Amino acid sequence: MVCGGGGGGREEAAAKAAAMDIFGDLRRMNKRQLYYQVLNFAMIVSSALMIWKGLIVITGSESPIVVVLSGSMEPAFHRGDLLFLTNFRDDPIRAGEIVVFKVEGRDIPIVHRVIKVHEKENGNIKFLTKGDNNEVDDRGLYKEGQNWLEKKDVVGRARGFLPYVGMVTIIMNDYPKFKVSKDLTLGPITFSAKKQFFRQPVCKLA
Repeated sequence: MVCGGGGGGREEAAAKAAAMDIFGDLRRMNKRQLYYQVLNFAMIVSSALMIWKGLIVITGSESPIVVVLSGSMEPAFHRGDLLFLTNFRDDPIRAGEIVVFKVEGRDIPIVHRVIKVHEKENGNIKFLTKGDNNEVDDRGLYKEGQNWLEKKDVVGRARGFLPYVGMVTIIMNDYPKFKVSKDLTLGPITFSAKKQFFRQPVCKLA
């Protein structure tokens, strides 16, 4: 967490000035130019949403791309790394692989390594996870009374990553005024699209 002081007023003023410049440009456009700009933007958003939905289908994961928020998986992954996930239900869970999972009561998924796999006679699989940089396993992170994870808890398995590419998402989370400034600059047109696509999923390393 980064704390800053003394610059809040200037940042807000700069954001408002940027927003006024954008709105001034829009007022100076004739209707035809404005419609053309809106159409272009709508096409970009539609293409992005189609790509995102396509990735979901191809990878089998509801969140095929996530951003790492902290450092309990170092040195394997660092804060700001962008992870690429797949989640094919027929693939067995194996000890040693890195999974992204959700825990009941926690909004943000967690990415940790599988350290133990327990398979029952009926074929049901349960497994235990731990961060590479943590002293103990993840039982303290699971919901009360839960000692193992199941396949239904898995969001995806890490198949690749790009280092530090997700830092923009972290900056917007850590500095809300930056996010407000971006929202004012892009205008209300981006609101619905941002909720569905541009709000990149984040993944906590607990």
